[in-house]
Amino acid sequence: MRRGKFITFEGIEGAGKSTNINLLAEYIESIGHDVMVTREPGGTDLGEKIRSVLLDSDQGSIEPLTELFLMFSARIQHLEEKIKPALEIGTWVLCDRFTDSSIAYQGAGRGLGIGFVSSLATLALNDFVPDLTIILDIDPEEGLQRAALKGKADRFEKESLDFFRAVRHAFIEMAKKDCRFFLMNGSLSIQKIQDELRSVIGARLE
Repeated sequence: MRRGKFITFEGIEGAGKSTNINLLAEYIESIGHDVMVTREPGGTDLGEKIRSVLLDSDQGSIEPLTELFLMFSARIQHLEEKIKPALEIGTWVLCDRFTDSSIAYQGAGRGLGIGFVSSLATLALNDFVPDLTIILDIDPEEGLQRAALKGKADRFEKESLDFFRAVRHAFIEMAKKDCRFFLMNGSLSIQKIQDELRSVIGARLE
């Protein structure tokens, strides 16, 4: 059986990941593939419990290194329990955030260092990387305005603009250095984004 494809979506808050990942899943199903949509942190019972701690806006201070290791604890469980088994039976997995978020958020945003987080990812995940990573790029001010429409801000959405500028810059730099990434304008209409995503899926993965 042909292995499924692993596609991740990245970007700062309000970039439109959730909307576009679900629409792309519908398209991929329409062309004959089984699809699983998941998210990080989360995706498993343990991961969702960790997510509730990490995103809780009432949570007290969390040390950057603690935050990072919680992210990777959830990720390892997610990978072994859900992602790898799905891929092995031919299912395409679409994930809202993966390792590149840790590199951008904890490595750049929290100042732990991109190299340090990248090395941890190699060690923890044994060089496992997505087949394709889509980065929806958006100005932090616009992204946070969009995110605010959802209601109460989570712990990350309360961060400063400078934090999100650092995260955005890290995503852009990653996209420049690796052809695994597809960087696109998250301010475009949903239809234009979906048209581009369908095109890149056909060109790179079909």
